[in-house]
Amino acid sequence: MPKLSSGRLTLLAAFAAIYLIWGSTYLAIVFAIETMPPLLMLGARFGVAGAIVFAWARWKGIPVPSREEWRNAGVVGTMTLGAGTGAVAWAEQWVPSGVAALLVTTVPIWMVLLEWKWKAGPRPAPAVWWGLGLGALGIVLLVNPADAALTSPEQLAGVVAILLAAIMFSVGAILGRDLALPSRPLMSTAAQMLLGGLALTLAGLLRGETVTWTAISPVSWAAWTYLMVFGSIVAYGSFVWLMKNAKPAHVSTYAYVNPVVAVFLGWLLAGEEFTGGMLVAVALLLTAVMLITRFGGAKVGRTRARLRLANRSGAILNAFAHSMDPAAKSLPVSNQFGLSVRSLRVLDAFAHAMDRPALSLSTGEVEPVSEATR
Repeated sequence: MPKLSSGRLTLLAAFAAIYLIWGSTYLAIVFAIETMPPLLMLGARFGVAGAIVFAWARWKGIPVPSREEWRNAGVVGTMTLGAGTGAVAWAEQWVPSGVAALLVTTVPIWMVLLEWKWKAGPRPAPAVWWGLGLGALGIVLLVNPADAALTSPEQLAGVVAILLAAIMFSVGAILGRDLALPSRPLMSTAAQMLLGGLALTLAGLLRGETVTWTAISPVSWAAWTYLMVFGSIVAYGSFVWLMKNAKPAHVSTYAYVNPVVAVFLGWLLAGEEFTGGMLVAVALLLTAVMLITRFGGAKVGRTRARLRLANRSGAILNAFAHSMDPAAKSLPVSNQFGLSVRSLRVLDAFAHAMDRPALSLSTGEVEPVSEATR
């Protein structure tokens, strides 16, 4: 029973990363592109983050991906990071961030439909359709598109780009679950970010973007650093792990929560108004998330899958608890970056936990990862 509880807490932490951190990236991207070109900014963000995670994975002894795994990681990274995130950042030069958040909420709809029709998954339950509808209504109340004044050709092009990005992101995310990617999530995350960052950099250069280093403000540097560390390494790593261990309909609910976070940060940091209508919208969004996560899959095998996920998640919490043990000796006492030993233990545990096999609740033995869940 304690393992099941720990597993649920860890699953909550993974969802919190894609809910809260990705919700804050709307504001961070706006600050970053004030003095940085959007595509090259994102290319550097994912490229540097990917290099850090790749080096960490190799230090952990994780093997280099095969040629097929590199190719598949390139496909997934280009679709989710290149086309998905890149189009949103490009569009936010003209499209208000609130409207961008509204358009991104089409991701759950595409994921549910693609899982059903493309991957021959179970037909969504009526409650799931109610959840999708309530989520869309909540977003309309939260960010009224009638106030957006999307009149210029650039704004209209941005809207179309974000809608296409939502489709590409959904397709890439589902492919990432099914294609032969590196079996270790840490290396899979690194490969996707490296190749996605390369695709963004090439797109930026082809678009004619240039960087004037002296013109980049401290605020943009701070926003870029936040996007690279938290938005890429922490949140995207959590997303990759969740796509291997949770249903796509559940994971895609981040698109409903992110705008709530964006509005709250606007109120907190920019003094924007928080009205009663917004509270109603938040209630609708949370109801939508509950419906989709509760009824977003077939009942057959659901209990077994939950137990397997809880055990695998519990291993992560156990690894973090072990990392805080002063008696742990897995890392050197000193390092060239000046980080504390305890900080390095936590980072080491994070890398280890993302690759640790699940334990069987009934036997305590290691549960092998099958090809269907790679």
